[in-house]
Amino acid sequence: MCNLSILATSGCSRWISESPTLVTRTESLEDLLKLPPPKARLDAAVFRFLDQTGQHKPNDNFAEYSFAVTQGATNLMIKAMHDAGSGSWFRVIERANIADLLQERQIIRANRIEYARPGSPPQVLAPLLNAGIIFQGAIVGYDSNTVTGGAGANYLGIGASVQYRKDTVTVALRAVSTLTGEVLTAVECSKTVFSTLLDASIFKFVDFNKLLQVELGFSTNEPVTLCVTQAIELAVYATIMEGALKGYWGFEDAAAQARLTEDYLKTRGGQLPYGVLRTAKS
Repeated sequence: MCNLSILATSGCSRWISESPTLVTRTESLEDLLKLPPPKARLDAAVFRFLDQTGQHKPNDNFAEYSFAVTQGATNLMIKAMHDAGSGSWFRVIERANIADLLQERQIIRANRIEYARPGSPPQVLAPLLNAGIIFQGAIVGYDSNTVTGGAGANYLGIGASVQYRKDTVTVALRAVSTLTGEVLTAVECSKTVFSTLLDASIFKFVDFNKLLQVELGFSTNEPVTLCVTQAIELAVYATIMEGALKGYWGFEDAAAQARLTEDYLKTRGGQLPYGVLRTAKS
């Protein structure tokens, strides 16, 4: 019996084991990658993109100290900027770990001075790029159990039920000019997180003293990190559209810009950004 249990356990572990894969390309990422190139590439940086929700994972049974959302959103933000227009929109400048970069440059500078050829000046490091735009933002909301529900039925000891829950994660993103400090654009995007539970059971007598009981359950939980990624990708996409509508930057192809901005306005109810309305009134 012991050997059988070991074999069964090892067999199950092999069955559920999966090879590592690249992260699935979402619809929001596809839209971001397919953006036409801009008139001019923008030098942009992000220092941090933090979790400001203060939320922990929801748990009805005991106190959960794990955070509800990822603490590595800065990396997701940098990747979304790098993916915009397949890399044509932003020249992403490292600022998240600027201390590491500066320390490494000091090491290189010291080595060049110490091991310079006699009579020749040490080779000078190229200057760091300056960011014309700084992206600032955070995960600003995680609302759990915004929608809950379920349904079930049982007949003659045979039944099934389904339960579902919906959470919502919200991110905010703004683009700031480093020359003037003006907030050029500000957007908010949200993404729902769905969780479902399917349960089926059989409870009946197959003989006067023989009871049959069978239970089967299956649950699916949408990955929260993937939902945060999608919300950030949409926020970057919306920022590009908002800036194009306000005239801060534009697409190389004017016809493509007109088509994309028109489609974007439909998603926001046809309402123009605040800066466009202000310009029109003035």
